[in-house]
Amino acid sequence: MSDPVVIVGAGLAAYNCAREFRKLDSSTPLTIVTRDGGGFYSKPMLSNALAGNKTPQSLVMKPVEKMAEELNATILVRREVVSVDAAARSLQLDDGTTLAWRDLVLALGADPIRLSLAGSAAGDVLSVNDLDDYARFAERLDGVRRVVILGAGLIGCEFANDLLARGIEPVVIDPAGWPLSRLVPQQAGQWLQERLAAAGVAFRLGRSAMAVLAGDDGYTVELDDGEVLQAGLVLSAVGLCPRVALAEAAGLAVAHGIVVDRGLQASAPHVYALGDCAEVAGLSLPFVMPIMQQARTLAAGLAGNATTLGYPAMPVVVKTPACPTVVSPALGVAEAIWQVEADEAALLARHVDAEGRLVGLVLMGEATKQRQQYAPQLVPWLA
Repeated sequence: MSDPVVIVGAGLAAYNCAREFRKLDSSTPLTIVTRDGGGFYSKPMLSNALAGNKTPQSLVMKPVEKMAEELNATILVRREVVSVDAAARSLQLDDGTTLAWRDLVLALGADPIRLSLAGSAAGDVLSVNDLDDYARFAERLDGVRRVVILGAGLIGCEFANDLLARGIEPVVIDPAGWPLSRLVPQQAGQWLQERLAAAGVAFRLGRSAMAVLAGDDGYTVELDDGEVLQAGLVLSAVGLCPRVALAEAAGLAVAHGIVVDRGLQASAPHVYALGDCAEVAGLSLPFVMPIMQQARTLAAGLAGNATTLGYPAMPVVVKTPACPTVVSPALGVAEAIWQVEADEAALLARHVDAEGRLVGLVLMGEATKQRQQYAPQLVPWLA
């Protein structure tokens, strides 16, 4: 029997790559190594699970045993890869086991960025980046009346909206002047802010958290302007950093993510990467639809039918029911202007380049119904 295809990770990228591979190759041995429990769940569901009264257990769509059966795979759970030898085509696990591989797929994901905060309770700040994190967060919400959220980006806004369903006041802090500042123009950000605020979300924008201290009833968060906020919990949602340490130690090319070509191959033969840890043509895209494109492309290559990855523009639905929002960021476009139309019910923002092409899009409120009209007009992210 030949050495297996080994996939490191068991998130959306890993499992979807495995599924696509099995559609094309049912017999090559397949081994999946994961540091979590290996159950299949959708990570994007973590930021709106509270409104649906989802427990960590109910978020698991299929247990690891079922995944192993469906994929005809060996799945090693709660195991860590400590080193990769690309030349020898082997890796070592934390229990000393050595695995040989025909092809290695790194689907390592990303780690939450940690702010440098002062204070006795800075280490108590939570992040929700996987199912285990969500379990820790959810079990600590009982009796909490206010949660301070660090970051008014996509995940911060989604968690803020979700906490409202539990009757918890979210206070969102961000040094930027408006929510989703990296994705939308100021007018759109303020339109979103007004509607989230009307639903019960408090904002401290243009401000930064400096310290988190333990208090009598939770935590005290000190801001850079001297304001002090009381909170039952503090949640950080300031972004993700691709996990590249394992690849870097193995001598693979690393930039922001693990550098791969448009077949998802890293800088060593028979080594690939996809998902949040991968960087393709300078792009690291932590969204579901690009990951699905990667999974299909890589699976074809692993099955002997090499293809080239491309990205159409793939608008992202922001899970903020208080203000329905769809965004499609302009990627790699130097010169473009925003054209914004808004009233009380809807906002449409078109990002247009010097040639008149639609390179970015924001739809809010009633305008989200125009998604199908505008999406085909968007310039591809990677042609």
